[in-house]
Amino acid sequence: MSAYEFDPKKYQQASNHQKDWGNRLIDELHLRGDEIILDLGCGEGTLTSRLASLVPNGGVVGMDSSIQMIQAAKGSETSNLRFLCRDIDDLDFVKGFDVIFSNAALHWVKDHDRLLSNVHRALRPGGVARFNFAGDGNCSNFFSTVRELMASPRYSRYFEQFLWPWYMPTVEAYEDKVRSTGLFDSRVWGEIADRSFTAEGLIGWIEQPSIVPLLEQVASDDKQSFRDDVVARMLERTKMGDGNYLETFRRINLLARKK
Repeated sequence: MSAYEFDPKKYQQASNHQKDWGNRLIDELHLRGDEIILDLGCGEGTLTSRLASLVPNGGVVGMDSSIQMIQAAKGSETSNLRFLCRDIDDLDFVKGFDVIFSNAALHWVKDHDRLLSNVHRALRPGGVARFNFAGDGNCSNFFSTVRELMASPRYSRYFEQFLWPWYMPTVEAYEDKVRSTGLFDSRVWGEIADRSFTAEGLIGWIEQPSIVPLLEQVASDDKQSFRDDVVARMLERTKMGDGNYLETFRRINLLARKK
């Protein structure tokens, strides 16, 4: 997994839709209150803290590769909540968790064969993995916009060696991947979660986290212009008749129990 640094304050302001998805996932877990839970890609820890509040007789570990996110999250640590700065690819726990949870993070992980194997090892017998992450068709306007700019004469030189940082499979491909491991009793399904933004909300979401890996490629003198060009094209491309701005969100859901 590539480690990118995100701004925790800006991300928190721009991630209401991710929080909505995550809170729904948490509600669906129907926790008893004594589970040991791992939150993969926990960000600044808002959802992780909620998980901890629901397991007073258990415990929660939040894990993220962003130093800034973990530094922000550590301010909310409690007796049953702690945070680790670690790459998801380096997940090495053994039979330590009843539940492994991840919301809006695993599309940043390229090797899901490795991920699923590591998750299986980290779960206790009968433990549950519940994931929601981006799938095929996600952010179609944003990706069309940035691909156009990445290929443009002004910016193309910055992206000659660029490796696309996201993994967004089809539902069918991911279902096949999980089934082929033979490690879980599982269900995989898709979800259309298109989101309407205000102009301010759309810009905030572009800046944190969407454009971050692209801006890292661009020279300092061109960073602001690249950001401004993305924003201008996105505002034009996604504007609706009511004055709001619509982006496509396609989600992969996984509910898996360790065999």
